[in-house]
Amino acid sequence: MSREKIVVLDFGSQYAHLIAKRFRMLGYYSEIALPSADVSSLAGAKGIVFSGGPSSVYDEKTPEFNSEILNLDIPILGLCYGHYIVQLGYNGKVGKGEVGEFGFATLRFADGVGGANSKCPLFKGIEGDQQVWMSHQDTVFQMGDGFEMVGNTKDCPFAATQNLAKKRFSLQFHCEVKDTPCGNQIFQNFADFCGMEKNWDQDTVLNIILENIKKDADGRNVLLFLSGGVDSTITFALLNKALGQDRVLGLHIDNGFMRKNESHNVAEAYRKFGFTNFIVEDASESFLKAIAGLTDPQKKRMAVGENFITVRNEVTARQNLDDSWLLAQGTLYPDIIESGGTKNSHTIKTHHNRVAGIQELIAKGLIIEPIRDLYKDEVRAIGKKLGLSDELVMRHPFPGPGLSINVLCNDGKPDAKNEEELPLAQKELDEIKLDMFCENCTASLKRSILPVRSVGVQGDFRTYRFPALLTFADEGDGFYHFPGKREKIEECSSTITNAAKYINRTCIKLYQNPKIADSDLKIQEGYCDRRRLDQLREVDNIVLTELHASGWYDKIFQHLTIDLPYASSADHATFVLRPVISEDVMTARFAMLPKDLLDTIVHKIAELPFVDALYFDATNKPPATFGWE
Repeated sequence: MSREKIVVLDFGSQYAHLIAKRFRMLGYYSEIALPSADVSSLAGAKGIVFSGGPSSVYDEKTPEFNSEILNLDIPILGLCYGHYIVQLGYNGKVGKGEVGEFGFATLRFADGVGGANSKCPLFKGIEGDQQVWMSHQDTVFQMGDGFEMVGNTKDCPFAATQNLAKKRFSLQFHCEVKDTPCGNQIFQNFADFCGMEKNWDQDTVLNIILENIKKDADGRNVLLFLSGGVDSTITFALLNKALGQDRVLGLHIDNGFMRKNESHNVAEAYRKFGFTNFIVEDASESFLKAIAGLTDPQKKRMAVGENFITVRNEVTARQNLDDSWLLAQGTLYPDIIESGGTKNSHTIKTHHNRVAGIQELIAKGLIIEPIRDLYKDEVRAIGKKLGLSDELVMRHPFPGPGLSINVLCNDGKPDAKNEEELPLAQKELDEIKLDMFCENCTASLKRSILPVRSVGVQGDFRTYRFPALLTFADEGDGFYHFPGKREKIEECSSTITNAAKYINRTCIKLYQNPKIADSDLKIQEGYCDRRRLDQLREVDNIVLTELHASGWYDKIFQHLTIDLPYASSADHATFVLRPVISEDVMTARFAMLPKDLLDTIVHKIAELPFVDALYFDATNKPPATFGWE
């Protein structure tokens, strides 16, 4: 007997799987399918959701869509790109809007919408204006036949529509992300409208994972790369529970990109929990050699990933592990999505666990990835269910490439594209109206463009653009004013990135060595070597130590410290603080640290002799990714 389900058609959105996850968390089984799926394969579907995606509906090449799905007599909900597909399917018109929306917007309901007696079933029980999360440049200019507008925003006249006769709904915003607080209620209302019964829970998920491990291992032993992060640790616990410690070997590789004392701390935490089936391998020289001289972030990530395979082969040979041993990874679904791992998705950044060498092993059936369909918060819930301590489960994420992807590199040679686009970015920034701050902040505000590029994600596309740098009042001794109101900073950051073509981040200056003028700071030749990594470790350790001491470590999702080759000399550097709050990695808000905590961190970092400047990254995701590479 087939299980009733909500089917999510994946048009390539970074959030497609998150939609399915939300329904599962609400207690409804859901599956992902291609938009080209045959109608017969959708048997058992009580409702269908069309995801967003990186394409424009008028592009020459768009995801293949089986339009017969629109003829099914079951409810359909379109989100973002799916919003356009629904409208076009009923003769609506879609095109590029004059203004894009990236980040927060306010949804205003039409008359009669919202509350207990809402004329739109999706918004039943939801009152008043609602915060929603947008990530689009295209817009609906004319609704499809039989549709009515049930919600709009300042820049989007048809943000929510419905056609009750056809059981069709479409929303411009992403209700699958936490930054749309009413999103879960919208999905619950949709499930109710579909007549779905609850049929999914956390115990079911854990049992399925354990059974799949046994089936995939098929009597073979398993070697797991242990970064010491949450994902690999919980994967290790799952493998041990499913197969037993005698069939599982954890390999923690010190790749030279670890945080200060990281490998020692990881080993101690595992022993304390009772894990004895792991070894620690110092392969730092091998990894440093693999990335020597590289500046392109994609090439650097791939070099790290490929070297993991090289080291794995060396260790297995030394340990006399034969070919019957499988390789396990703590891959999450966001890793796959951001690496362009679904048919219609775009590559945002290639994760180390999706390089060519890994893909070859996957194709041969030699890889086990028990949590590949889960998100970080789901994985943590599984870890707690397995009895792991908060020390292991609630650690900040620390990916396999470690600090290597926090060290931006440059060969020191002139870059023609940068020289052409930097003035354009500056002109763009100068023309953006920023009037949200108080009179004093506005009067002192200076704007500049950092001459480095960082990775971002906008409208499901990868971007590689410049950060804007805002400088407020000089408070003496090299320290600068940091505005006290989060909502003003967030509004400013979003205003800049929404209006800019060449900018995808907004930073605020915290400190600059008073002996150094702005003109002294230049792009230096710099690579990811031991000296720069050691400097980064010292700065990063100050931040993490103060976060722990203040109790803020557990209040934020992750902190990254970024090292920029932008300094007065090659042996100095500028650093960026990047604290973020997130639930599932797919979206995030920068964390507004308390003033006293931020002041303590900044003053301690300023005492380090190699620090020329310190900035704060005040950008949400989207448009910026967590890290800069």
